[in-house]
Amino acid sequence: LPPQMWTNSINQANKMALRAWAKETGISLVQINGQRRYGGPPPGWVGNPPPAGTEVFIGKLPQDVYENVLIPLFQSVGKLYEFRLMMTFSGLNRGFAYAKYSNRRGAKEAIAAFNNFEVREGRAIVVCKSTEKCELSVDGLATSVSQRELEAVLQRVTEGVLSVALYASPCQKRAQLAVLKYSSHQAAAMAKKTLMEGNMRLGGVEMRVDWLNPNLKQKLQSCEEKPSSRQVQGCKCLGVPKQTPPSPVLCNVLDHLNTLCQRQYLGTPLFLTKCVQANPKGWLRFWCRLVIPGCPVPFSGFTWVRQDGPGRSGHEEAKVAVALQVLRMLG
Repeated sequence: LPPQMWTNSINQANKMALRAWAKETGISLVQINGQRRYGGPPPGWVGNPPPAGTEVFIGKLPQDVYENVLIPLFQSVGKLYEFRLMMTFSGLNRGFAYAKYSNRRGAKEAIAAFNNFEVREGRAIVVCKSTEKCELSVDGLATSVSQRELEAVLQRVTEGVLSVALYASPCQKRAQLAVLKYSSHQAAAMAKKTLMEGNMRLGGVEMRVDWLNPNLKQKLQSCEEKPSSRQVQGCKCLGVPKQTPPSPVLCNVLDHLNTLCQRQYLGTPLFLTKCVQANPKGWLRFWCRLVIPGCPVPFSGFTWVRQDGPGRSGHEEAKVAVALQVLRMLG
């Protein structure tokens, strides 16, 4: 059989029942990238989406069960804001779904009523609070990949990315690990699926995508706050600059940035710096923001510096560090 005829022939009776139910109720189901969705928001919804803690995970579903059975069931305990059923290419479900309620009470009622509930004789389902994870880790990035380049790729192929942070890979030499934060669990899940199935490469290196492990997140955060001797020697990903003797080029970084902005009619750069931490070995951690009037988004982040040079404060060193990074991004 041709692929389309083969997929249409699978679970045909239940598919027909689903279509009849959708026509009778007027409910609209939209399938995008392996999941079929109702609502988000539902018809007549006014106001902001529900807060965190209103979504439940539904697991161990029979693969031939569809929304005509599941939506009425889960709507019986509370108003649904959204229902998402994960689908295979054949038209069967993947055994799990997500139901988001208009309030937390609806989610609690669903867990109490339907966890271990038999949707079919001998087929008990699992219903529990959705973790609503929003962060991904992407390991194996080439060291040549910049944050700006990665952000551009992610904005092109995924939706809802809020921030991107680069670190040295804890598992691979000469590689980077990126932490991606998305606006919602749904956006992060769709991005994970897209990045994994797309077999994407940056700098010729295959990326490995997974949910951000809490232990890894804690390790990365502790490395940011407590730079080791190896990091002090110049770990690019943690924002710790490699300490080198002052050179004429480095001393003129601010002048170079000013000249570049003038040539491109971007206006005069404005620096904001604040020392937020001091290390016993003489390192200072600064929060920095660089505002260039002609650029729609300011450049901001953290950097470690040392106040070694005579006549130049830690604030000046921080300005030089962030100016150097912006010059590299601007080419």
